Amino acid sequence: MSDVVSRLDVLKTYKLYVGGKFPRSESGRVYEVTDAKGEWLANAPLGTRKDARDAVLAARAAVKGWAGATAYNRGQVLYRVAEMLQGRREQFAAEVALSEGIGPKKAAALVDAAIDRWVWYAGWTDKVAQIAGGANPVAGPYFNLSTPGPTGVVGIVAPQAGYGHSLLGLVSVIAPVIATGNTAVVAAAADAPLPALSLGEVLATSDVPGGVVNVLSGRTADIAPTLASHQDVNALDLTGAIAADGPGAAGALEALAADTLKRVIRPELDPFAQDWTNAPGTDRLLSFLETKTVWHPMGI
Repeated sequence: MSDVVSRLDVLKTYKLYVGGKFPRSESGRVYEVTDAKGEWLANAPLGTRKDARDAVLAARAAVKGWAGATAYNRGQVLYRVAEMLQGRREQFAAEVALSEGIGPKKAAALVDAAIDRWVWYAGWTDKVAQIAGGANPVAGPYFNLSTPGPTGVVGIVAPQAGYGHSLLGLVSVIAPVIATGNTAVVAAAADAPLPALSLGEVLATSDVPGGVVNVLSGRTADIAPTLASHQDVNALDLTGAIAADGPGAAGALEALAADTLKRVIRPELDPFAQDWTNAPGTDRLLSFLETKTVWHPMGI
């Protein structure tokens, strides 16, 4: 008798990541995710407007605790995320390779770059105030100090599928938002959501409090307008939105965001033109900060 026992593969069930938990979509529906060759990879939850509203609620509930944590503590938490990513490097490399249609070596290099990106932003958490704040000269016996603080809840349309977008691009838009004390609701790339949904598992098993990052998969045209028009979303990153017309495109989303005076990062005209392997700089760190100015009398 053969010692080899045939068995069925245990296929992974991908779920949304909302409020530190893994709910199925409110609709109960899924959609097929395929690789670059059009072959089936998995079923992903088809997020709805109700899922987006639930995610915003979770993100708002997490703002006080996350913004109130010390910058040093946030840096430790982000570093822990990098540790957890490192431990699941092979899984993410496989998902990126399938999502991007690239070879295993290139995929592994992109995962390594994503890990390094987390570490880079972790190091900025307790330093960004030094470049965004300062002491202001005033005519009078007063100290006048400007200090940066988080904007609040940020809606993110993640970069769409393309070289480096599915994980490195995703990390590059999430990490600076939470490093500065904001919370995030992320609409994952519709055609390559698997790395984003797996990132939710990493966040859940690291020290990131529930609700700080919420990940939704589904049609951008369903999720993004809800984030853009939601009165409890303070800012919007449209990096993954198409610079064209349509319900899920940048122009329409900007118009919705204007009704509630949201801060907005606009997408590139060509979404595939951005090279996420380049050094990120500090622009995204500074994009979702509010400056508060305090006057204090000088002692005699």
